[in-house]
Amino acid sequence: MARRPLPRIPISGSDRIARSRELARTAADNATDVLHPLITISRGLRLLAAAGLRKWADTPKDQRGPGLFLAAVCVLAVALAPYGPLLGLIGLMGVAAWKGRERVPVRTGPDEAQSARLQALHDALVPYFSVPEDPSPLFAHGGAWAKAFSDQEFDGDGRLTRLRVTYPPYFPDGEAEARARIEQLLHAKSGRGREYHFGWDEEANQLLMTVLRALPTTIAAQRFVTAPGELVLGFTDPDAVRRTMPVLDGDVTRDAPPVVWRTGPRSAEPHLLAVGHPGSGTTSLLRSLALQALPYGDVLVVEGSGTGEYACLTGRAGVLAVECGLAGALAGLEWAAHETERRLVSANRARQAGHPAPEDVRRPLCILVDRPSVLSHVAAADGRPDPQQLLQVPLRHGRAAYVTVVVADQFDSVEFLDETVRTHTRARLVLGPTTPEQVRSVLGAPPHTTPTADVPPGRGYVRLGAGAVLRLQVPATPDPYDEAASEAHRQAVLGVLPERGIAEGPEDGGTGERAGRSGGPAEAALTGPRVEVPAGSPRETGSGPVPEPAGSPAGRTASTPVPAEG
Repeated sequence: MARRPLPRIPISGSDRIARSRELARTAADNATDVLHPLITISRGLRLLAAAGLRKWADTPKDQRGPGLFLAAVCVLAVALAPYGPLLGLIGLMGVAAWKGRERVPVRTGPDEAQSARLQALHDALVPYFSVPEDPSPLFAHGGAWAKAFSDQEFDGDGRLTRLRVTYPPYFPDGEAEARARIEQLLHAKSGRGREYHFGWDEEANQLLMTVLRALPTTIAAQRFVTAPGELVLGFTDPDAVRRTMPVLDGDVTRDAPPVVWRTGPRSAEPHLLAVGHPGSGTTSLLRSLALQALPYGDVLVVEGSGTGEYACLTGRAGVLAVECGLAGALAGLEWAAHETERRLVSANRARQAGHPAPEDVRRPLCILVDRPSVLSHVAAADGRPDPQQLLQVPLRHGRAAYVTVVVADQFDSVEFLDETVRTHTRARLVLGPTTPEQVRSVLGAPPHTTPTADVPPGRGYVRLGAGAVLRLQVPATPDPYDEAASEAHRQAVLGVLPERGIAEGPEDGGTGERAGRSGGPAEAALTGPRVEVPAGSPRETGSGPVPEPAGSPAGRTASTPVPAEG
C-alpha cells in the first residue's frame, strides 16, 4: 500500500524574506569571523598611512629631502639584510594589527541617569532664566541642557559635584535676592547635606557651582608659626587665602591655609566678636586665642557663664586673672579700663619727650570676655553697673595701647550686647549650624556657600573687616580637664599651656615698670599686702585685678592686679 505524502505547510512570501535575511546575516557573521584578522590589518594599514601623510604634511619643506633619504636608506638596509624583507613584512603586519585593533570607546559624556538629572535641573531653572520677550532663550521647557551647562562632574552616587551654568545677560545677577533664589534651587536639586560654593562671574554671565570638601577637624592646639601680634583663628579652604603654614595634623606635618588675625596698633580690626550656639565652639576659640597670646603678652579672662571652662588657665604665667563672678568681673574690667588709660598716658608722654613707648606699654594685653550678656543680666538684677560699659575704654582706645578685646556670646543674646561692643568689633566670627540670614546679621554679608545643618564644633564663617566671608574650622582646643574630650586633644592643650606662676603687673611704686616674671622680684611684690579698696567699690570678695584707689600716690598712672586664686 503506497504511503500518502505529508501535507506541505504553506509558506508565505514574508516568511521567505525573513528566512533569507536570517541566512544572509548568519553568512555575514561567519565571513566576519573568518576575515577578522584581515579586516584588523587593513584598518591598521589605513591608520598608519593616514598618520604618515599627516607627518609628511607637518614636516617643513627643507626637512623633507633628508627625511626621504633616511627612509630610503632604511628600506634598502632591510632589503639587503638576510631574511630582511620577510622580517620587515612580519613586523609591518604586527604593527598594523596592533594599530587596527578594536578599542573600547571611552565614554566622555554623562550617562542616561546623569543626563536626566541635568535635564530636570535645566527645566527647573527655566522660570528664573527666561522671559517671554527673548526670541532664542537659553532656558526653555524641553530645550537642550547642553547649551547652558558645561564642565559637569558627578560623584559615585550620581550627584553633581561641579557644574558651570551660562545664564542670559538680562538676569539681575547683581541682586542678592535673585542670586539667593538660584543658589537655593541648585542646592536642593543637586543634593542636600553637602556644602556648595557658588562663584558668580558677572562679566561672562556664568555661575560655577562646586561641592566643597569638609574642613579637617584633626588639627589641635599647638605652637603656630606666627609673628608677634598674629593670632590664628582657624583654617580655611586652600584657594581662599594666599598663605600656608606647617601644622601638626595628627601624627603628620603638612601645610594648611590659616585665617590669621592681626592685632596691635597697625591692625584695622583690633577687636573680635564671636557668636554661636551652645556647643558650637566659641569657648574653644577663646581658649585657643589665650594660648596663642600668652607667649607674647598678658591675658585677662572674664567668664560670664561661670562653668569653669577656663580653669586650666588659672595661675599660669602671664594670666592676670580668671574671673567667673560679677564682683571679680567688675573689678577686672575696671582695672583693664584704668590700665588702658595708663598706657595711653605713658605712651603720650614718651612721644612728647621724643622716646619710643615704654616696654610695659608695648606688651600686648588680651581681654577675653565670654558671655557678657549673662553678667549684664546679673548686674541689672543686683543694681550694679553693667560690665559691658567698662569695655568702652579698651574697645575705643585699646588699639593704640596694645590692648585687644575678644567677646563671645550666643545668638539668643546678641541683642543684649552693648552698642560699643557691636560697633568696635570689626573682626566677626560665626560658629555652629546657622542660616544665611544669621550669618548676614553678624558678619554684614552673606556666605558664598550653603551652610549645612550638621557641622562639627568649631565650624563656621569669619570675616575680617570688609573682607570676604571665609569658611573656618577652629583648632580643637578642649578643656584639658574634661574627660569626655579626646585624649590626644587634651594632651595637645596641656603641651602648650605655660608653667604655673604668679600673675605679673606694674608693682614698682607706680612707675609702670615690670619687676619681672614669676619667680623673680615680681613674685615677692605680688605676695605683699593687697591694695585697700575705697568704700563703694564694686569689689567684694574673690580674686582678680583691683584698680588703684583714686587717692593713691600713683593715681591712675599704675594699677595693681591681684594674683588669681587657684
